[in-house]
Amino acid sequence: MQRKNLILASLAAAIAFTTPMAANAAPWQNINQRQQQLDRRIDQGVRNGALTRNEATRLRTEFRSLNRLEQQYRRSGGVFTARERADLDRRFDALSARIKIQKHDRQHRR
Repeated sequence: MQRKNLILASLAAAIAFTTPMAANAAPWQNINQRQQQLDRRIDQGVRNGALTRNEATRLRTEFRSLNRLEQQYRRSGGVFTARERADLDRRFDALSARIKIQKHDRQHRR
């Protein structure tokens, strides 16, 4: 009986710890989806005035640079290596964070 309770408690704990992570985990996005999302966020910031012209220019320059890097990685074999994918993910995450910061820095287009 005690062993049965221990097994049930272990299962309950496993479910409790894995369910929230699965529910909150962001779905994986491919490179094209991430690029589209970042481009939309920059466009939205420009349209609603949350990004100044200079901010948008800097963000778009970085965005184009990432696109060129992605194309360079694709030309070197057609498929991303794990290292290339990790590098692109890190760079896209950094750009996403900069977009968020610039959109919320209380500098508005006039």
